[in-house]
Formats: sequence, C-alpha cells, structure tokens
Amino acid sequence: MIEKILGIDLAGSERRKTGITFVKNEKLITFEINTDNEILDIIDYVQPNLICIDAPLSIPEGRKSIDDKRGKHLRECDKILLKMKIKFFPITLGPMRMLTKRAIFLLQKIDKNIETIEVFPGALYDSIKIGRKNKIQITKTYSKIFAKMNVFFEIREYSQDELDSIACFLTGVLYKQNKTIILEGKDGKIVIPINDFTEYI
Repeated sequence: MIEKILGIDLAGSERRKTGITFVKNEKLITFEINTDNEILDIIDYVQPNLICIDAPLSIPEGRKSIDDKRGKHLRECDKILLKMKIKFFPITLGPMRMLTKRAIFLLQKIDKNIETIEVFPGALYDSIKIGRKNKIQITKTYSKIFAKMNVFFEIREYSQDELDSIACFLTGVLYKQNKTIILEGKDGKIVIPINDFTEYI
C-alpha cells in the first residue's frame, strides 16, 4: 500500500528545489528535483494511487484567478485551519500565489485516476509536537516512525524540502488508514493528521 503513495513538497518555482518522497523495496526514497517535467516523470515512475502535495490545489470561492486581488483571501478550509490555531501562509500572499499557480497547473497534468490531495507538513509536525524547522528532532522522530513501519530510513542530513516531503508522504499513510481529518469547503480541502502520529504506526 505505502509503495503507491507519493509525497511532494512543491516549490513555487522551477528554480527552487521540490522535495520528493516514496517507498521502494521497503526503503524510503527522498530527494530533490526542480522542473515540472521531472515531477511528472517521477509520477510515471512511481505509478502512485495517491499523491500528497504541500501546495494549494484550489483558489478561494469567487476569485477568477489567484491574482484577482478583489476576491477572498481565504478558502473555507483555510478558515478551519485558523479556528484550529494551525499556523499557515494565506494562499494569496506574494510567493504563495506563484506556488498555487504551479500546483494547479500540475494538477491539470496529473492523471485524473490518481487521487491527489492537498496536505500540510506543519500540521503533521504540530501533531508530533516537534518544531517545524527542527531538522535534528524531525529526523530522529522519522527514524523511529519508519522503524515501526519496517521501512529503511537512512540517517543523514536532510534538507527542509526533503523533510517536508516525508511529512506529506506520512500524511498519505494516515489518510489511507482513515486516520486524518479532511478540512473541506466549497472551494477546496486540506488533509491533516489527527492527534499524535506515533500512536498509529
């Protein structure tokens, strides 16, 4: 099951690194790439049935485009995040507009038979109760989680993009186990973990 999950920490531009995570032969594979074509090639290689992307896959209701400054700034699912006191960057904020454009473009290129969901690594880190940028603590926690999953996890220095793509992947694992919350509204949805991830592995 887990070998059909692909985690993507998408960058707003092809000039920046995008983190990729999947499992192959019971080993966690994590690396960085740049271009849209590389991302689509990875999807062809992995042949996933679930793609988990850390990027907005929709725009607020009523907006003609993400650049429409007269429209709403938050989707209904974003408002739920706010009520849950989970910090995030609004999708109409400068760099987030570029990320949203790229994510929606890629979504249109992905086979419609592949389930593709929007996820948020910050919510997973919050559920594990570790700092979102604490690489050492995140890596140690991942090592314990994947040991319980009988998946080989290499102990090395990971970039933040790689760590975030692993968080996307793990959210997908929980989603497959029906152990996530779907924050859903008319204009999109975000999938986040429930409680402490380590309880479920």
